[in-house]
Amino acid sequence: MFTMTLKQLKPAALMLLWMTLLTGLVYPLAMTAMGKALFPVQAAGSLIERGGTVAGSSLIGQPFASDRYVHGRPSATSPQAYDAAASAGSNLGPSNPTLAQAVADRAAKLAAENGGGPVPMDLATASGSGLDPHISPEAAACQAERVARARGVSRKAVEELIANHTQGRTWRLLGEPRVNVLELNLALDALGEKE
Repeated sequence: MFTMTLKQLKPAALMLLWMTLLTGLVYPLAMTAMGKALFPVQAAGSLIERGGTVAGSSLIGQPFASDRYVHGRPSATSPQAYDAAASAGSNLGPSNPTLAQAVADRAAKLAAENGGGPVPMDLATASGSGLDPHISPEAAACQAERVARARGVSRKAVEELIANHTQGRTWRLLGEPRVNVLELNLALDALGEKE
């Protein structure tokens, strides 16, 4: 039978206390301090300010419903869209009729809102996290006419903003070109409207 003496218990308890302090307190505090020192914007949530107030984060999508704004990807979070505390996909497989119907309904609605034509896939499908802040340049461009009409500006002005806010592949190798919807919509607000 296994018995532990006080001589064996004392070092084990001290090691447990030491490792708890080291890995549960010292290491997390050191990494937080290093993150804030090396990446202050990212450590603070990559927040975007406008007029002294926080407009949102460049890392989390937001719901834009007005015709004046470029709309982002649908969010699969519930009970409210783009809820970072409920980040998850719908878990519906590609052969699920509920998912197929939801995508078809979104595509039909988007086609009607944006003057017909094909709807880019990223506007009809939610991302895996439900929080994606980016859309493809094609998804932004297909909304240019609606946004220009609602704002009373030229389509060319909206398309120039889309081009200016298109980010290329990371290190010219990873991912696809993308447009941050919040940043583009803030630029659209700054563009102003014709009276």
